[in-house]
Formats: sequence, C-alpha cells, structure tokens
Amino acid sequence: MNKELKKWYSPNLSKDMEAVIYGHDGFALLMFPTAGADYLEYERFQLLDEIAPIIESGKCKVFSINSINKESWLNDELSGEQKSLRHQQYNEYVMNEVVPFIHNQCGEKISIVTTGASLGALHSANMFFRQPDAFAGVIAMSGVYSLSAYSKGYYDDHCYFNSPSDFLPELNDETILSQMRNKKIIIATGQGAYEDPSASQKLSEILSSKNIPHDLQVWGHDMTHDWPTWRKMLPYFLSEKM
Repeated sequence: MNKELKKWYSPNLSKDMEAVIYGHDGFALLMFPTAGADYLEYERFQLLDEIAPIIESGKCKVFSINSINKESWLNDELSGEQKSLRHQQYNEYVMNEVVPFIHNQCGEKISIVTTGASLGALHSANMFFRQPDAFAGVIAMSGVYSLSAYSKGYYDDHCYFNSPSDFLPELNDETILSQMRNKKIIIATGQGAYEDPSASQKLSEILSSKNIPHDLQVWGHDMTHDWPTWRKMLPYFLSEKM
C-alpha cells in the first residue's frame, strides 16, 4: 500500500501540521484522530490494516490529518474562549488548507468523505454538516455531537456552530439541507462500555426531522468505546455502505 508523509506550515494554526496519505485511487477518505491523538493513530492501532484491502483495491485514498485537541478542548490551562477560538482556527485549516490539498492531489472533482471515532467523530460530522457542499458524506463512529460534552460549562457562538446536534435543529436553509440530502451519512455507535448511543440517536432524530436520509447504526452491547469496535465498523461501512 502506497504511503506518503506530508507536512506544511499552516497559516491558520501558525504551526507545522502533518498528514499521511495511504493508497493510490478512489474517493478521498478524510480521517480525524480521536481525542488527543495524532495523524498516525489509525495506523498505530491497526485500523489501517483492516481497511488496507479496500485501499489497495482503489476504492478509496486515505488522508489522515493531525488534530489540535490538546490545544483546545483537552487543554485545561486555556480559557473556554481560547479553546473555542482554537477549534475555529482548526476548521479554517481543514477547509482552506486540507481540502484544497486533497483536490490538488486527486483532482478538483474528487469526492471527499469525512470520518473519525470518538472526538474525531464530532470533527468529521461537524465539518460535513457545516459544509455539505464540500463533502460527499460522513462516517461518524462513537461520537457525541455537542461541544457541551467537552466545554465544561463554557458556551459561545463558536461552540454552537461547531455542535451539529445544537445548530442543525435551527437550520432551515433549503439550499444547505438539500445538499445534505444527496450525500451518504452514517452515524454509528456501540452500546457497550463508555459508549453513548443516545448522542447518535439524538442526531438521527434531528436529521429525520429535516428529512435528511441517513443510516443510524446502533451496534451491540459488546461494542465498547474502543479500537476493536472501530476496527470492525469502518471496514464494514467502506465495503458495504459506500
């Protein structure tokens, strides 16, 4: 499997940001790390091994990027306002740097699907629902979809507009909603230890209220908030649902 390491200075984040590319062809799968992890996490925890046959077949080309979660919601030395602003800067990095980079690598017409687990699920869903014109779909695994789960009581406009379960109920722009209705949306969760299926179910109810087709996948009580679950979920969704 082809693997390329990339790094560039991000003007939006004022620091070097790394990424890794796996594969040679197919739609682009943009992967967001979990919690405080990095761009190589999905390889380190063998999730890449599980989806390697799909990548090698040319169905998708993976772009795994770094996170700044330790500089925002996971950094207790910062104020809520600082955390919120850093999150918004990360959004600008993704939209103004990563997405153009993917198009430069794969062509302007390439379809981009976002994915991630845990906090990466929130990022992947948030990017898709904020910019459905830029993405072809989302595979969100084991997420909660409001930043109130991480913000420790702080809540401003950045928090609101980066919390799909909060801003989607008030979204009534039919142009944006119609863009979502034409895309592939998978919201997945287990029911085992440390999972929160109610968060996925709530998001599903909101999408249904907006007539947005989607696939809610609630897996069993043996599916915990951990890598064995995601190593089962992602290859299944890529091979059977995309």
